[in-house]
Amino acid sequence: MNRFKTSKYKNSTPKIPKKDGWIAGVRGGSFSSQGKHITSSCSLVAFNTDQAGGGMLGLTSVDAASDGKWTVTQISCHADLVTDLDFSPFDDSLLATCSADETVKLWRVCGPAQDQVSDAEVTLSPADGRLELVLFHPAASQLLAVASVRGVQVWDVTRDTALAVLQQHEDQLQGLGWKEDGSLLASSCKDRKLRLFDPRAQLSAVQCVQGHQGNRDSRVLWVKDDNLLTTGFNQMRQQEVRLWDSRKLSSSLSSVSLATSNATLTPLYDPDSGLLTVSGNGESVIDCFEVNSSEPFLSQVSHCLTDLSTRGTALVPKLALDVSCCEVLRLLQLSDNFIVPISYQVPRKAGQDFHADLYPDTAGHTPAMTAEDWWRGENKQVERVSLHPNKRPKPAAPSAQEKKPKDLPRDKSKEETSTSSSPVSTPSSSAVPSRSPSSTSGLSSGFLPSPSPSQSSRAIQSMLGPSSKFRHIQGAVLHRDTHITNLRGLHLTTPGECDGFCANGQRVAVPLAIAGGQIAVFELSQPGKLPDTALPTIQNSVSVADFCWDPFDTHKLVVAGDDAKIRVWKIAKGGLTETMTEPECVLRGHTEKIYSIKFHPHASGLLASSSYDLTVRLWSLETGEEVKRLSGHQDQIFGMAWSPDGKLLATVCKDGKVRLYDPRKSTSPIQEGPGPEGHRGARVVWVCDGKYLLVSGFDSRSERQLYLFSAESLASGSVASVPADVSPSTLIPFYDPDTSVLILTGKGDTRVYAYEILPEAPYFMECSSFNSSEPHKGLCFLPKTECDVRDVEVARAIRLGKATIEPVAFRVPRVKKEFFQDDVFPETAVWWEASLTAAAWLSGSNGQHRKISLRPKDMTPVSEAPKEVPVRKYLPSSVYLEEKTDEQKKEELLSAMVAKLGNRDDPLPQASCEGVDEDEWDD
Repeated sequence: MNRFKTSKYKNSTPKIPKKDGWIAGVRGGSFSSQGKHITSSCSLVAFNTDQAGGGMLGLTSVDAASDGKWTVTQISCHADLVTDLDFSPFDDSLLATCSADETVKLWRVCGPAQDQVSDAEVTLSPADGRLELVLFHPAASQLLAVASVRGVQVWDVTRDTALAVLQQHEDQLQGLGWKEDGSLLASSCKDRKLRLFDPRAQLSAVQCVQGHQGNRDSRVLWVKDDNLLTTGFNQMRQQEVRLWDSRKLSSSLSSVSLATSNATLTPLYDPDSGLLTVSGNGESVIDCFEVNSSEPFLSQVSHCLTDLSTRGTALVPKLALDVSCCEVLRLLQLSDNFIVPISYQVPRKAGQDFHADLYPDTAGHTPAMTAEDWWRGENKQVERVSLHPNKRPKPAAPSAQEKKPKDLPRDKSKEETSTSSSPVSTPSSSAVPSRSPSSTSGLSSGFLPSPSPSQSSRAIQSMLGPSSKFRHIQGAVLHRDTHITNLRGLHLTTPGECDGFCANGQRVAVPLAIAGGQIAVFELSQPGKLPDTALPTIQNSVSVADFCWDPFDTHKLVVAGDDAKIRVWKIAKGGLTETMTEPECVLRGHTEKIYSIKFHPHASGLLASSSYDLTVRLWSLETGEEVKRLSGHQDQIFGMAWSPDGKLLATVCKDGKVRLYDPRKSTSPIQEGPGPEGHRGARVVWVCDGKYLLVSGFDSRSERQLYLFSAESLASGSVASVPADVSPSTLIPFYDPDTSVLILTGKGDTRVYAYEILPEAPYFMECSSFNSSEPHKGLCFLPKTECDVRDVEVARAIRLGKATIEPVAFRVPRVKKEFFQDDVFPETAVWWEASLTAAAWLSGSNGQHRKISLRPKDMTPVSEAPKEVPVRKYLPSSVYLEEKTDEQKKEELLSAMVAKLGNRDDPLPQASCEGVDEDEWDD
């Protein structure tokens, strides 16, 4: 009956992305070895490269950066060819390599954009000649199988000698594979024999049978139950795949013959789905089979023709797959110059539903036992975890501190078992963000991506519950006379941590796509069409990573470059009249490219910068020197923000953590908590008078999400969250402390979201969104004094388009605009004036901005407006319902008829016309 059973994976389709979705900058090695040429953990990809004679490895990330690109770097590993490499199943950053220099090394690697360690954590010397294969144990930590030309050894990496040295093979050893529980070890050999070893029972093979008939290279791996799978060649020189029962190796259960070729087949197997991919080295064909426990044992699912020839293939671990699009496999194809990610997807309706039948629980990151436990005879399987986005465990942050050799922490890779929040989660069910009445106006943000049965109840709750006075906020682009047009050569690929451009109340700075990192500066007081000729620019000499205006000096622009330097430029009064090549000063100290820079909100000349070197540094512009260096980050720093009082600094990091620093007291974080699960990008901003942190990021399904954290308890996680939509760009937040309105948009978006943030449930109150007809580079908000309070304008931004710079006004619709709306215009802080110096702040002083009223002198506050006596607009109903007599009705009818007829005594119109003389009739 099984042969007629339909498989849910039978229609799995390989999706090959376009070329811009390939990982470029790769120099794949063409060296010959028995090991893998590429391997992957949940976050990193390592591969052979032809640099340094094969002694170097390439390193990149599994997922692209926020700009859709991958960073590729190289690390020097061995003095000779790297023959095999393998990531630990329990630690995404622990990589084992073996080499022709007869050593095995364990490396603690990090993201490709970070500094890699130069020394291995552990170096093993099996003293058995050239090494060919290295393989982590699937269930026990710190355990490795190492194969030389003919021998196999089992090592506990914390010891100086091997636990077991197995019997030598009669010829070249070609393949090696652990059973899923790690109890047995299988090998394939050039002598065409298939061997099974139990390293704890005996050093010789417990079984040895004839394998493939051909004497070319073969490979072996374990599949479901007690079955083995081998690839090799038959007597006709055809590529062959065979399935074996380890309990009865006398003959294979099934075999499939493929093409006639000399290319060695590399098998990759997913135990959860039973899907097997095979590809030949140097070929451009990838076949996919489903492995079954009964007939048909091997059924073909797909036959994929790729654009490039294969140097090696690797499967991305199951925990890194995108379950929202029904991705059941992701294969990485290594070629000469690219790594091509090929996604195998089951054609189903993608979206919010989790297809549990496609994703059984998979092996987690927590080892089932230690090397000592395994050596004493224990057999345990790794605890399985769910792939459901809301149930899967969060990865533990890798440590950046260097470990002493032979001192790997045993529980380094243990994961937290806490679950993530639901798509819309708050502490109680009653705290679900309500939809405002504005959602029916056609400008709704539509944060709930699909209709649900509870929407009607939410609508009722929206009408009966609290509502925001800003729910009908309207965004509008101002008149064309205020625009700067004909902007040419705009740089559209600034890093994800950069806002794309910056503006203050007087001028706007825009990066240009011209060599040398040039920046154009335009005066907002001089709108109009720009000339076609070249404009004076700031020549930064290197590509711009981030830049911002000094909040206390509208003429000072600070630019961070790719060369790890920060340059300070002084713009002359009246604007940029000539090209600038020499900065006022240069800040040096970072060792890697800078992510972002932020000025202190109170202290003049105090700047914070984050970098690829995983540090946050504070600089004094007065002295041009570094004054503080903050550490503790384990990965890329997505964003940072000063608290409103300037005492604390918050950061959000790619390692999934939100951190809080008190730079004057400690260089380490004083608080740390779980942040967004997604690793595409994030931003952080302080809200509610510094009581909360709002983080805009991504969840595990790459959906944009807003999270609210209590600044007093980051470790407890978010107190509320709300989903936005699915888009690759990070939402850049702007928060107005006067109105508690949060405005967000992303680079390349056409929509601007607005929320009122509350310090208690429901926390997020949705307001009307603003939509533009064309995508924008982003928004940059101006000081509150630029707002037209007479038109109830609560915020003004500068919108950067493809070729224009346009002011955008955000207004609250009010009826009595002749009065000053003091309920939406409280006294505002003069944040564009410094309250203390950098030296004073560093010595422990704190400042506070003075506040001013935005009320014009000729306007009366609406709270003091005289109360009008209500005037009845219509006659009371009694007038219409009163019974009239017949005589009254006749008089009314007669009066109406007379009024229509008019006065009969009036002369006729023709009476006023002049006649002709009598003598005229004679003619």
